[in-house]
Amino acid sequence: MTSILITGGAGFIGSHLTRHLLQTREAIRITLVDNMQRARMDQDLQTLLADPRVTLKQLDLTDWASYVALGGPYDEIYHLAAVNGTDLFYKIPHEVLRINTLSIHFILDWMRQYSPNGKLCFTSSNEAYAGALESFGQLPIPTPEAVPLVISDPYNPRWTYAASKLIGELFCIHYAASHNLRAFIVRPHNFYGPRAGYNHVIPQFSERIHKRVEPFAIFGSEETRTFCYIDDAVRAMALLMASDATDTRPIRTFHIGDEEEITMLDLAKRMCAIEGWTPATFDVKEAPSGSVKRRRAAIDAIKEAVGWTPTTSLDDGLRKTMEWYRAFPKL
Repeated sequence: MTSILITGGAGFIGSHLTRHLLQTREAIRITLVDNMQRARMDQDLQTLLADPRVTLKQLDLTDWASYVALGGPYDEIYHLAAVNGTDLFYKIPHEVLRINTLSIHFILDWMRQYSPNGKLCFTSSNEAYAGALESFGQLPIPTPEAVPLVISDPYNPRWTYAASKLIGELFCIHYAASHNLRAFIVRPHNFYGPRAGYNHVIPQFSERIHKRVEPFAIFGSEETRTFCYIDDAVRAMALLMASDATDTRPIRTFHIGDEEEITMLDLAKRMCAIEGWTPATFDVKEAPSGSVKRRRAAIDAIKEAVGWTPTTSLDDGLRKTMEWYRAFPKL
């Protein structure tokens, strides 16, 4: 029986990862940990918890006392818990730093003592290197993992999330080296899909398209991103966890992302086409300060390590996502 811990397990990535593991493996026991401040006890989560192999513990991972209830040891540890969402970077930057940094610090200390033979997947972010483009006007596109990690402006609250992920990567690299822990780092590139919350661009576009909002505002219309459908993303994480290619010293970092780069304006038009509706006017506005103009990850490392490539087309992923948000609109 393989024992698996997923922090932030009631959230977007955690719930989809749990479903993937339940569908692809039999002899597992999954413990989900979440403070439930943002996650909801919705139908999707209730369905997962109905499986006898899944347990949910409501804990605050910034409180060391919570780790007594965490138990262990665990064979596989996916550390997903973090404060995310661009609007929150501006609203509560101090909490972004506190929660994200303390939780990775404590999970590594706990792992060293109670799950020293386990393996950790730390979810970082492409935000960790995004400042290089703003600071120096250059960043290789597609971007490899081995690029400078830059916080372009410590006074801009947007960069608190990037800083917390950068610190988290350093914690993982040096804890693993000092205490002989097995670990690897992934940098997600715009995961999307059903149940992704309501604070990201695709859910926000979806809501406004369903409501036929006119004029249709787009902030940073020429900025580009790649979007990785959640089923592809969690499959990548599970493959990395199972692979000997991630049992290395020093530990390795992998991008998980799609390869189709698209502007925000074209993304809105694609989503409108799926809905069969086009607004009379696209109201183009400037992007928020600190927003990154272009992102596209090189995914050669993960292809070579575990043979993973995304298989869900953007149109198919957007269609599935928009159907979910039509059924479960923001309250």
